[in-house]
Amino acid sequence: MAQPGPRNLITDVPGVLVGQAEDMAGITGTSVVLCEAPAVAAVDVRGGSPGSRETELLRSATLVERIDAIVLSGGSAFGLDAAAGVMEGLAAIGRGFPIRELRVPIVPATILFDLAFPGRTPWAGEPPYRALGRAALARAGMDFALGNAGAGLGAKAGRLKGGIGSASLRLANGATVGAVVAVNSWGSAVRPDCGRFWAAELALPGEIDPQPAIPDEPLDPENFSACAAPLPGGNTTIAVVATDAPLDKSGCQRLAIMAQDGLAQAIRPAHTPFDGDTVFALSTGTGETAAPQLQARLGAAAASCLARAIMRALMAAEPLGGFPSWRKRWTRPG
Repeated sequence: MAQPGPRNLITDVPGVLVGQAEDMAGITGTSVVLCEAPAVAAVDVRGGSPGSRETELLRSATLVERIDAIVLSGGSAFGLDAAAGVMEGLAAIGRGFPIRELRVPIVPATILFDLAFPGRTPWAGEPPYRALGRAALARAGMDFALGNAGAGLGAKAGRLKGGIGSASLRLANGATVGAVVAVNSWGSAVRPDCGRFWAAELALPGEIDPQPAIPDEPLDPENFSACAAPLPGGNTTIAVVATDAPLDKSGCQRLAIMAQDGLAQAIRPAHTPFDGDTVFALSTGTGETAAPQLQARLGAAAASCLARAIMRALMAAEPLGGFPSWRKRWTRPG
């Protein structure tokens, strides 16, 4: 039977650490996925309203092969500045792509929109994200909070409170796959008629609470009543999947593409014009690149991990700003 890693977090993948920081008054935050050594990376973008930095660098034809960290941040386009704070911290310890005697840290980033979250206090002066990036990097470690933390502090998922989620899976051959996600989707992670997670059947034994029963009546496929009112560019689910199996850029690209299937399994509808759904993929492994047969298994595991991470984000989230949590109460919309 498939088993998660010891923490059931993306940090079960060797060489991956996560740090987070929050601006509690602004109800926003930043999450940093730190590679202990430079790692191969790629990205797949499927939402209609993405916001990102350094994603073009991850194309297979570009020069740079490895990156130092990935930033997931709140704050819409302002949040992209969190990557600058992470770069500062990495440069200070000598990390980065070598150019003559200099080193330039490579830190792709993507953001979600939380600037309209109820009850937030707008910042005065400089936006907080550069400082949040530095703080999150300094806190990078094996353990990190789920739910209302980091980039998930001001996140919502349809009409429920969203947040940060993570999960991992160990394959029979010994490879580990993990995911971390900030869920701020327009679509819902639960059925609108009963509150059952769309992806409940993917959960591992004991991983989530008992689910509500599926009603006998068939669900109208156009029933989006569990979704929030559309706000162009006002949502997004952003994620990182990682593995210790050795992959090149092309293999990481396939891993990110297949992982997007987990997002679509867990959130309906997904990849809408209102979301900027973006998934990064990392490989910390060394040695001969995994064969296509193994890449297919890794991609399937990444999709499952991402779907489970989305469910765990909602399970851990606490009510905030008038958005109820899934764990404490499911209220039928209407």
